[in-house]
Amino acid sequence: HSIECLSMHFFECMILLIKVNFMYLKRLRDLREDADLKQSDIAKILNITRQQYGLYEIGRRDLPIEFLKVLSQFYNVTSDYILELTNNPK
Repeated sequence: HSIECLSMHFFECMILLIKVNFMYLKRLRDLREDADLKQSDIAKILNITRQQYGLYEIGRRDLPIEFLKVLSQFYNVTSDYILELTNNPK
């Protein structure tokens, strides 16, 4: 997405980056809800508090790569799927 930004005006680029970030947060939440899990369930898997995990879902904190790897394995999807770089979960 950053390459696409090179040909855009600054404002358009910022909108694109916000949309990409929102989509990945939405996918993270959707995966959890589709598995009928609570934030506290995922927090236990990551060995963090529910409040800490909640900050990842609402975009207040960046999801660490090690957590992305754990969640990809847990949900049996690729990290690209969680990050909305593809719509193919495998």
